[in-house]
Amino acid sequence: MDNKKFILSLKKGNEEAFKEVYFNYYDKLKNIAKRFNSQVLTPEDFVQETFIRLYNKRELLNEDVLLDKQLFVICKNIIINHINRENKIIQLDNFQVEVAQEEVDTAIFDERSEKLHNFINQLPEQQQKIFTLHKLENLSYKEIAELTDLSEKTIANHIYLASKFIRKKIENH
Repeated sequence: MDNKKFILSLKKGNEEAFKEVYFNYYDKLKNIAKRFNSQVLTPEDFVQETFIRLYNKRELLNEDVLLDKQLFVICKNIIINHINRENKIIQLDNFQVEVAQEEVDTAIFDERSEKLHNFINQLPEQQQKIFTLHKLENLSYKEIAELTDLSEKTIANHIYLASKFIRKKIENH
């Protein structure tokens, strides 16, 4: 039977024609599938998917193109699509690892931030207020001087003493 008549009988759902394709092309398609590296599916899985797609989409077959060429394209597309999906899943897994690492980093930051606030709370009230305004709220000495009615030199001294105290606490922990 020539290619055109054979494809027409497949398109009509002829079971004998489908069996013939299955037995004639199974090993050839399996050899094609073996060339690709999938972590989830086997070459046999790809071949089965090819025959399922052939049967379900048989009305789309082109009588003017050799059947083996169409089968090989179907199989190759199934494999490539699957491997692309597999790679996206692997990338998502890596993304989840990165997110988990960020959560760890955030936890470390939160822990350090909590320790810093504990050390700040151990400072005398005036140093605590001035250190917080300068280091945490980013106010300049001049802005703090206007708020507190203290000289910029006094503010600088408070910040120096507070920083020295906190540095010593951090070194001891």
